[in-house]
Amino acid sequence: MSVRARLTLALVLGILLGLSLSVADRVLADRDPGSTAPLAHPSGRSALPWSDARLLAEVMQRVRDNYVDPVDDHTLMQNAIRGMVEALDDHSTFLNPEEFQDMRVSTSGEYAGIGIEVAPGKDGVSVVRRMPNSPAEHAGIHTGDVIVRIDDIAVDPADLDGAIARMRGPEGSAIRLAVRRAGTDGLLQFKVERAQVQLQSVVAEMLTPEYGYLRITSFTDSTAQELERSIETLKRSPGGAPQGYVIDLRNNPGGVLDAAVQIADDFLDHGTIVSAEGRTDEARFRMEATPGDITKGAKLVLLVNGGSASASEILAAALHDNRRATLIGRRTYGKGSVQTIMPLADGQALKLTTSRYFTPAGTSINRIGIVPDTVLEGPEQPPADMDTPDDSPTLAKRDPQVSVALQALSGHSGQIARGAGAAGTPPLARSLAQ
Repeated sequence: MSVRARLTLALVLGILLGLSLSVADRVLADRDPGSTAPLAHPSGRSALPWSDARLLAEVMQRVRDNYVDPVDDHTLMQNAIRGMVEALDDHSTFLNPEEFQDMRVSTSGEYAGIGIEVAPGKDGVSVVRRMPNSPAEHAGIHTGDVIVRIDDIAVDPADLDGAIARMRGPEGSAIRLAVRRAGTDGLLQFKVERAQVQLQSVVAEMLTPEYGYLRITSFTDSTAQELERSIETLKRSPGGAPQGYVIDLRNNPGGVLDAAVQIADDFLDHGTIVSAEGRTDEARFRMEATPGDITKGAKLVLLVNGGSASASEILAAALHDNRRATLIGRRTYGKGSVQTIMPLADGQALKLTTSRYFTPAGTSINRIGIVPDTVLEGPEQPPADMDTPDDSPTLAKRDPQVSVALQALSGHSGQIARGAGAAGTPPLARSLAQ
């Protein structure tokens, strides 16, 4: 073996031994590098065989020596770690410091920025939602505007994450935006001062004097409190407390498990919300509802689609299996696992699948999803924008699926979900194999 190969092998073995020593309370015995026997593990389990360690070292050397562009050992090891984790399943991943920070922002619901949601647009990114009382609102940016330059640098519509990262920054710092607006000649110029922005994951309005609408766009640490405040606000409407609610989970990718559990508990007096199985004590749990329904038994219809995943499916299954809500829309995504975020050294983290969860009926929806009670046909449509002028048509007229859900609420008497899951009706596990 060449000197360079030996050095690479020593590097790999040093990292492996360092990882082992970080979790062990005793030093591992030395082994003959020529041995093919596995390295001993303090728990008694087999660790990495020497032959595999040598293979990894050999691959690293070949890549470092022959790859078309130079690549350093740190990059190679980072990529090896990422590949090892991401090969486990579709949802486990290794997070570098920037990715870990983005994860913290998405789950905490707060960040320093200008307060807009964007999507790829023509020659830039389009503002699809402007948060109330945000820096963007104060500066005069509108929903539908297309941001084409950020601080005099052109925006690439294909690099949405890059545009979002550039719009975030230290609180109090300023950002310059060049914006194209329909009906306006030339580009509009804005200077916006970043501030702490609370992500609004719940939006609400009254559809009619009798029925309310709640859209949950994600599940963050603050989502349950947002939803509870929204319901209290709707209860103070001129027509009094709503008789029912449309809860819109379309295109909600999930998020914090505890938020979905708390919201399910808000609507349930009793019953299982979700259970999970895993290898550790923390990964095995069962969540039960506590007495108290904040809507006092108001009718519930949930809108779901193929973009409703993870925590969205936990909430939908909990309300459906407990005969509390009817589901309308399309089969959901089918993510039946729970990931745990494990902080590592140097600001990095591991997002690792640690549990498989089950609906109250004991069903795993992983790679299967949930088929609604009423399946809507035709082309999929995104939820209608709620940030519109006062003279716009009502949400039910702008969004046909909301109209269907409203008809389901107003067309039934008593508990709307009374028949859901009962004998002779398709159970939640009614599904299509992928």
